[in-house]
Amino acid sequence: MELTATESTALTFSDTAVSRVKMLISEETNDKLKLRVFVTGGGCSGFEYGFTFDEDVEEDDTQIEKDGVALLVDAMSYQYLMGAVIDYKEDLQGSRFVVTNPNAATTCGCGNSFSI
Repeated sequence: MELTATESTALTFSDTAVSRVKMLISEETNDKLKLRVFVTGGGCSGFEYGFTFDEDVEEDDTQIEKDGVALLVDAMSYQYLMGAVIDYKEDLQGSRFVVTNPNAATTCGCGNSFSI
Protein backbone atom coordinates (compact mmCIF):
# COMPACT_ATOMS: atom_id res chain seq x y z
CA MET A 1 0.00 0.00 0.00
CA GLU A 2 1.48 3.37 -0.98
CA LEU A 3 0.34 6.57 0.69
CA THR A 4 1.36 10.18 0.30
CA ALA A 5 2.05 12.32 3.36
CA THR A 6 -1.31 14.08 2.97
CA GLU A 7 -3.26 10.81 2.65
CA SER A 8 -1.68 9.18 5.68
CA THR A 9 -3.07 10.29 9.01
CA ALA A 10 -2.10 7.02 10.64
CA LEU A 11 1.67 7.58 10.53
CA THR A 12 3.58 10.87 10.23
CA PHE A 13 7.07 11.32 8.74
CA SER A 14 8.42 14.63 10.14
CA ASP A 15 10.14 17.26 8.00
CA THR A 16 13.27 16.89 10.14
CA ALA A 17 13.37 13.12 9.53
CA VAL A 18 12.77 13.60 5.80
CA SER A 19 15.66 16.10 5.59
CA ARG A 20 18.01 13.74 7.43
CA VAL A 21 17.04 10.77 5.25
CA LYS A 22 17.66 12.87 2.11
CA MET A 23 21.13 13.76 3.39
CA LEU A 24 22.00 10.15 4.28
CA ILE A 25 20.77 8.85 0.91
CA SER A 26 22.82 11.53 -0.84
CA GLU A 27 25.93 10.44 1.09
CA GLU A 28 25.34 6.83 0.03
CA THR A 29 24.79 7.92 -3.62
CA ASN A 30 21.95 5.40 -3.93
CA ASP A 31 18.62 7.06 -4.69
CA LYS A 32 16.81 3.69 -4.41
CA LEU A 33 17.21 3.65 -0.61
CA LYS A 34 14.16 4.03 1.61
CA LEU A 35 13.98 4.34 5.40
CA ARG A 36 12.38 1.29 6.99
CA VAL A 37 10.98 1.49 10.51
CA PHE A 38 10.00 -1.72 12.27
CA VAL A 39 8.96 -3.13 15.62
CA THR A 40 10.53 -6.24 17.14
CA GLY A 41 10.10 -8.05 20.42
CA GLY A 42 12.68 -7.16 23.05
CA GLY A 43 14.03 -4.14 24.79
CA CYS A 44 13.39 -3.35 28.43
CA SER A 45 9.67 -2.59 27.86
CA GLY A 46 8.66 -5.49 25.60
CA PHE A 47 8.86 -4.07 22.05
CA GLU A 48 11.70 -2.22 20.38
CA TYR A 49 11.88 0.19 17.42
CA GLY A 50 14.36 -0.38 14.65
CA PHE A 51 15.49 1.62 11.63
CA THR A 52 17.36 0.53 8.53
CA PHE A 53 17.76 1.53 4.91
CA ASP A 54 16.26 -0.77 2.31
CA GLU A 55 16.05 -0.80 -1.49
CA ASP A 56 13.27 -3.40 -1.63
CA VAL A 57 9.57 -2.82 -1.06
CA GLU A 58 7.87 -5.99 0.16
CA GLU A 59 4.32 -6.91 -0.86
CA ASP A 60 2.86 -6.20 2.60
CA ASP A 61 4.76 -2.91 3.14
CA THR A 62 3.05 0.41 3.62
CA GLN A 63 5.07 3.06 1.81
CA ILE A 64 4.70 6.70 2.79
CA GLU A 65 6.18 9.28 0.41
CA LYS A 66 7.09 12.80 1.51
CA ASP A 67 9.20 15.28 -0.46
CA GLY A 68 10.68 12.50 -2.58
CA VAL A 69 11.65 10.32 0.38
CA ALA A 70 9.99 6.99 1.16
CA LEU A 71 9.28 5.48 4.58
CA LEU A 72 8.54 1.73 4.65
CA VAL A 73 6.65 -0.15 7.37
CA ASP A 74 5.84 -3.86 7.27
CA ALA A 75 2.28 -4.99 8.05
CA MET A 76 3.09 -6.43 11.49
CA SER A 77 4.89 -3.26 12.62
CA TYR A 78 2.27 -0.93 11.14
CA GLN A 79 -0.39 -2.05 13.64
CA TYR A 80 1.87 -0.88 16.51
CA LEU A 81 2.82 2.39 14.80
CA MET A 82 -0.62 3.75 13.86
CA GLY A 83 -0.78 7.41 14.88
CA ALA A 84 2.98 7.59 15.53
CA VAL A 85 5.39 10.31 14.43
CA ILE A 86 8.76 9.30 12.97
CA ASP A 87 11.20 12.12 13.74
CA TYR A 88 14.92 12.85 13.93
CA LYS A 89 16.52 14.35 17.04
CA GLU A 90 19.92 15.75 17.92
CA ASP A 91 20.53 16.34 21.63
CA LEU A 92 22.86 15.41 24.49
CA GLN A 93 22.04 11.73 23.96
CA GLY A 94 23.26 11.95 20.35
CA SER A 95 21.55 12.02 16.98
CA ARG A 96 18.95 9.42 16.11
CA PHE A 97 15.60 8.65 14.55
CA VAL A 98 12.85 8.52 17.19
CA VAL A 99 9.25 7.39 17.35
CA THR A 100 6.57 9.27 19.27
CA ASN A 101 3.92 6.60 19.65
CA PRO A 102 0.49 7.36 21.17
CA ASN A 103 -0.16 3.59 21.45
CA ALA A 104 2.72 3.06 23.88
CA ALA A 105 1.47 2.57 27.43
CA THR A 106 5.02 2.73 28.81
CA THR A 107 8.45 3.50 27.36
CA CYS A 108 11.95 3.00 28.66
CA GLY A 109 14.31 5.81 29.56
CA CYS A 110 16.19 5.67 26.25
CA GLY A 111 12.96 5.78 24.21
CA ASN A 112 13.88 2.75 22.09
CA SER A 113 11.45 0.30 23.63
CA PHE A 114 7.80 0.39 24.63
CA SER A 115 4.83 -1.69 25.73
CA ILE A 116 1.19 -1.58 24.66
